[in-house]
Amino acid sequence: MFKISIVDTRTQRRLVVEGRLSKPWVDELRSTWRNASRDLEGRKVVIDLSSLTVISREGEDAIFDLMKQGAKFSCAGILTRHVLKGLARRCQCTPAKLLEEKKISRPKMSEENISPAQTTNK
Repeated sequence: MFKISIVDTRTQRRLVVEGRLSKPWVDELRSTWRNASRDLEGRKVVIDLSSLTVISREGEDAIFDLMKQGAKFSCAGILTRHVLKGLARRCQCTPAKLLEEKKISRPKMSEENISPAQTTNK
């Protein structure tokens, strides 16, 4: 399964890529990014890889080519982030400029949300 959804907001056009990025679909990603990069009216394009389940070697090559062309990426998983950072190093691009940070809200640790089992008496 493979799917690309386009989500337009006032500030960005997000390409949400889902499923397996492998040989039959890499050309689809390239052409969708190329077409989505037209008529932006000041918005930026971000390729969201948070819902990918597999990235094949051909998929990595496609991402690498898009990085060289200036594509920006967003992801959530540790493995996908590791792959993207490795490709950014190969591309000699700064990972911070290629990866949009996905904010994950985590509860703040305070005395109110620590259960008695988590405390120790010394």
